[in-house]
Amino acid sequence: MRSALPFLAALLLAAPLPAAAQEEPAASPDFRIDRARIDRALAEMVSSGRAAGVSALIWKDGREAYFGATGLADREASRAMRRDTLVQIYSMTKPITGVALMQLWEQGRFGLDDPLSGYLPEFATMLVQDGSDAAGRPVWRPAKRPVTIRDVLRHTAGFAYGGGPSAAERAFAAADPLGLDHGLAEFGRRLARAPLLFDPGSAWRYSAAVDVQALLVEQLSGEKFEDYVRRHVLDPLGMQQAGWTQPAERLERFAATYVLGANGKLVREPDAVTRARNFPKPAMTMGGAGIVAPIDDYMRFARMLLGQGSLDGARILKPSTVRLMATDQLDPRIDDRSWLPGKGNVGFGIDFAVRTGRPKTPEENRGAVGEFFWDGAASTLFWVDPANRLAAVFFVQTKPFQATLHRDFRRAVYGDAYLGPRGD
Repeated sequence: MRSALPFLAALLLAAPLPAAAQEEPAASPDFRIDRARIDRALAEMVSSGRAAGVSALIWKDGREAYFGATGLADREASRAMRRDTLVQIYSMTKPITGVALMQLWEQGRFGLDDPLSGYLPEFATMLVQDGSDAAGRPVWRPAKRPVTIRDVLRHTAGFAYGGGPSAAERAFAAADPLGLDHGLAEFGRRLARAPLLFDPGSAWRYSAAVDVQALLVEQLSGEKFEDYVRRHVLDPLGMQQAGWTQPAERLERFAATYVLGANGKLVREPDAVTRARNFPKPAMTMGGAGIVAPIDDYMRFARMLLGQGSLDGARILKPSTVRLMATDQLDPRIDDRSWLPGKGNVGFGIDFAVRTGRPKTPEENRGAVGEFFWDGAASTLFWVDPANRLAAVFFVQTKPFQATLHRDFRRAVYGDAYLGPRGD
């Protein structure tokens, strides 16, 4: 009989970071929104050629503190970036999926540290590479412990998210689990056949885990994922236009996406690529991407989080659940965190990055301890800053991901000298 000690030791890595290890958020008494400074920053993004058009919306102290838009949503059609412009938010879909799944957790449908295979049996036996044989072929072994739902929520499951140099990443690409021509059930079957990149709980790697969350929503609720999110998150929040399925008449308000080349010039992404997830809607409804929304709709989602799970009388989550999602879940021993440290002095909660300490350098993104945030492949961004009673949404459609746009927008919001209030 195999000893239980390796499994128990590995399971310890599933435990969240104790809240005491994070600084406590505190308000910054001298922080004010400077509308002119934000206007200048947005205008520079367009004039510098880094974006065709941008918009930003800030909510602070219970009211709208700023809205601005400049540039073009569609350069070729000379269509301005406006408040009602629809954009592809890509991975800003992920927090919405996480909220949907955590509603089911509140109902007692699953435990955070339950094995994933208890609900999706296809994930019962996951393999990890253990070197190569004499011919250079990968040698596989069973993972040291099962994937837990907490792993799926915090990107420590070991799933891949595309092609790459390792045998596991090549296997993921060959399986094509996120192909747009099949649904979430087929996604799950294909993903479960692909090996893991590492033993669950041993590293952080951005992955298809949020699409697994969407599959869990379907399995636990008995509803199609998109239908569940519409009935339990989007409609109660009044997010009337946000969603995966979009009517053809909204296409005239849908922003084009532009690719910034090495020569510094923006080139329009082919419309067939930009529209593939929504116009018309394919079979796949990703948990990790695919929602199209206007900026006011997404701000309603952000305001709900700022309101500890409630907006305009609609209770979406309990305050304690929002706090759990916004608490760092990464054990300090998880020191392999891929590119996450590039987001700043952060950990990772449930589908959000979480700021656990003040910015360490003047070059780091401005932000307050306790904020939680995420972004999208076309450089969109949102964050919730409880210490300063603020939520911000930034819309743009530039690929590849432009971190400098976020740096400049945050500096415009907080001021160049702002490093956030200390936690002591």
